[in-house]
Amino acid sequence: MKDRLVVIPTYNEIENIEAIIRKVFSLSVPFDLLIVDDGSPDGTAQRVRDLQDEFAGRLYMLERRGKLGLGTAYIDGFKWALSRGYNYLFEMDADFSHNPDDLVNLYRACAEGGADVAVGSRYIRGVNVVNWPMGRVLMSYFAGVYVRFITGMSIMDPTAGFICYRREVLEIILHNPIKFVGYAFQIEMKFTCWKYGFRLVEVPIIFTDRTKGVSKMSSRIFKEAVFGVIQMKISSFFRHYVPRKPSVTVAEPVDVL
Repeated sequence: MKDRLVVIPTYNEIENIEAIIRKVFSLSVPFDLLIVDDGSPDGTAQRVRDLQDEFAGRLYMLERRGKLGLGTAYIDGFKWALSRGYNYLFEMDADFSHNPDDLVNLYRACAEGGADVAVGSRYIRGVNVVNWPMGRVLMSYFAGVYVRFITGMSIMDPTAGFICYRREVLEIILHNPIKFVGYAFQIEMKFTCWKYGFRLVEVPIIFTDRTKGVSKMSSRIFKEAVFGVIQMKISSFFRHYVPRKPSVTVAEPVDVL
């Protein structure tokens, strides 16, 4: 039975892609893996194709033409997974900033802990970020303060991109288009889940900045988050959300071994 699928978007990740694939497939809990590649000119997609025979039935790839954005990559990956019956869907970066070992903790937070959405959180217990310059740490941390103030959510790491969703969550929230593509995409997904009354929990992780390849962060992506949050909040006043749960618990730290 297809149960767990990790979606990893890539653009020029030739230095990381084989290592991250092998690491995910070495975990004690089995995960399938879908790479969504945006036409990487460095040969990332070819390296994935080279590995598909070795990991037949577990390693898949969607190839898209050009850089279409992080948000659309995840949405395309989620739709692919839902059409194939996966029950738990994961977001993760290709560059080892997210430790693949934590996939097991995120999965257990949903499958055993009762969460609908499990967020790998850098800030639920202090600041757990390695190799970032102080300016970027402060920008990221206070972005969370800003998002909580505007939206009313209590999630400590609303821009996090290391997440497990139950399939029922995505089946509902993807009925309406998700507008944003960068940091704001991550915020919009969590905000929409929260508005529908799904149970979100934060699982503490240690985030380690990439050591290989080039960061995709840009000032345009950051500005989208700053101004997009206000636009998203205003738009929510004109949208009807039918709660899917009798109550919601947000931003709980979870210890899972």
